[in-house]
Amino acid sequence: MSGKIIEVRHLAKKFNRTVAVEDVSFDVYAGDVFGFLGPNGAGKSTTIRAMLSLITPDAGEILLFGLPLPTNRGAILSRIGCIVEKPDFYNYLSAEKNLEVFARISGSAVSKKKISETIEFVGLKGREKDKVGHYSHGMKQRLGIAQTLLHDPDLIILDEPNTGLDPQGSIDIRNLLLQLKNEKNKTILLSSHILTEIELIANRMVIIAKGKSIVQGNVAELLNEQDLIVSFEVDDPEKAIRVLMKHLPAEAIGKIENKILQLNIGYPLIPQVNQWLIENEVKVFGIDTKRKLEDYFLKLVNS
Repeated sequence: MSGKIIEVRHLAKKFNRTVAVEDVSFDVYAGDVFGFLGPNGAGKSTTIRAMLSLITPDAGEILLFGLPLPTNRGAILSRIGCIVEKPDFYNYLSAEKNLEVFARISGSAVSKKKISETIEFVGLKGREKDKVGHYSHGMKQRLGIAQTLLHDPDLIILDEPNTGLDPQGSIDIRNLLLQLKNEKNKTILLSSHILTEIELIANRMVIIAKGKSIVQGNVAELLNEQDLIVSFEVDDPEKAIRVLMKHLPAEAIGKIENKILQLNIGYPLIPQVNQWLIENEVKVFGIDTKRKLEDYFLKLVNS
C-alpha cells in the first residue's frame, strides 16, 4: 500500500463547554479518495479546520505527508488544496479573473496557460469570461475545485462539496473528482453526511459520530454485498418463518415489523427465498434491501 498522506490520532477540540471533537483517528493513503462520513454536527468540519491549522486542537496529533503539522505548517499547506464548506468568489469578476486574483493572493506563480487549462479541466471552458455572479451553484463548485488546483497540490480536501447541488450537479462533481484521482493522481479527502455519495466515489472511509471515529476501512469491505438486511413484505410472516427455517440458518431470520420479515442474507439468495415463499403459498408484496452499515449509519444520524 502507498504511504500515508494523513495521520490523525485521538484528536479532541472543545469550544467553551461544547465538545466538537472528542476522539477522532484515521489514516489516508496516497491515491485514496477517502470518505470522511458522518451526520451533521459530528465534528467533520472541526477536524478539517484542525488539519488546515485554522484552529488548534486541544489534544491529539496530526501528521500530513509524514510531517507533524504544528512545526511544518508552511511546507504542508503548500501541498494542499481545499474547499471548506463553500467556495467564495468576487461575483463581479469573471471566473478567469477570480482565479488570477486567488493565484496572486496565494503567492503561487501561475501562468495564464495554467489557469486556462484548469478552467477547461473542470468543465468551464467557454464560460471563463462570464461574471461568477451569473454562475449556477454547480458551476461555482467546479470553479472552487479549479481554485484548489492552481498550485498543483498533492492533497485535496473538500468539505461537503455536493451540498445544495441538483442530481446532475452532483454527478458532475463526482466525475470531476474521479478525474482528479485517475488522471491527475491526486489524493482526495471528501467530507459528506451522505453514505451513498461516499459509496459511489471513495475507496476507503471513516465514519465519525458525536465527535468520535466509529469505524474505518475499505469501502468495498464495509459495504459488502453479502452483509444485507433484506425485507420481505408478506401476508403471513409467521408462516414465512416456518418455511424459511427449513432452508436458512436461524441467525439469518430477523425480526417482524408490520408484516415485514427481515432477513440477514446476501443478494444471490433473494430470488431463491422469494421462490420458496411463493411455492409455499406465502404472498410476497415487496422486497427491499439495506446494507447493515447503512442501517447503522442511519441510527447514528438519528440518535
